[in-house]
Formats: sequence, C-alpha cells, structure tokens
Amino acid sequence: MSGARDIPGAALWLGLAGLLPFIWGAGTTIFPELGDAVRPVVGSRMIGPYVQLFFGMVILSFMSGVLWGFATRAQPDQATWAYGLSVLPALWAFFMTGGGPYGAGLALMAGFAGLLALDWLYWRAGIAPDWWMRLRVPLTVVVIVCLGVGVMA
Repeated sequence: MSGARDIPGAALWLGLAGLLPFIWGAGTTIFPELGDAVRPVVGSRMIGPYVQLFFGMVILSFMSGVLWGFATRAQPDQATWAYGLSVLPALWAFFMTGGGPYGAGLALMAGFAGLLALDWLYWRAGIAPDWWMRLRVPLTVVVIVCLGVGVMA
C-alpha cells in the first residue's frame, strides 16, 4: 500500500504550507484576541475568515491551472472534457464568492468539494499522478473544516 512517502516532497510540503492561511484564519476566528494583536501589522484582510476567503479564491484559481496542466496529458478523446472542466474552479471562485463572508465561505466550501471531485475524475482518467488523491484528500478536508470555522463564526 502506498502512502505519503510516495508523494514528492516538494508537492507535500508546499501543499501543507498552503494550509497555513486557512489554519491561521480559523485560529484567529476562534481566538479573536490573536487577530486583534496582529491586526495593526497585517491588517484586517489577513485575519479571521477574510484571509481564508481571499486565499481560497486564489487557490481555486490556481487549481484550475493545475487541472489544465493535467489536461495537456489527456488522450484526444479526453482532451475536450479535461480542458473544459479545468476552468470550473476559477469560474466558481469568480462568480460565487460575492455576497459577504458567510455566503462566500459556503461557496468556497462547495468549490473545494467540487474540486476534489474533479481531482478524482482526472486521477481516475489517468492524467493526474498516481499519488494525487493521497495528497488532495487530506488537504481538502483541512481546507473545508477551516472554512467551516469561518462560516460558523
């Protein structure tokens, strides 16, 4: 059985580092005094659910690019759907994250769940690496849980 050791080190560590804004946002939502202490240095945009919302939109757009990259590996009979679906996370982030932090947080939670479904589809089609889902599932769970903290606040 393959495990985390099969995930390339750079992908694993950069993926884990990408969780930091989500974890920080959840932490400063649960412990507002922490956010208050750093607000003069980092500003309101970088604490609580706001950092999660801004970064979440960036990551969904980034992941569209990753899926586009996978689409370049697709066979001709897969290419049309692979390219077409690859733009959905960025479009979702663009169109669905307005309307305040509650609605944007819910939209991002749904967006990351949908992204995981696309990850699985590309992995199942053989155009994502073998280790892809072992990386993406735990990252997505942490992101959705952290966004949930922001939504519940």
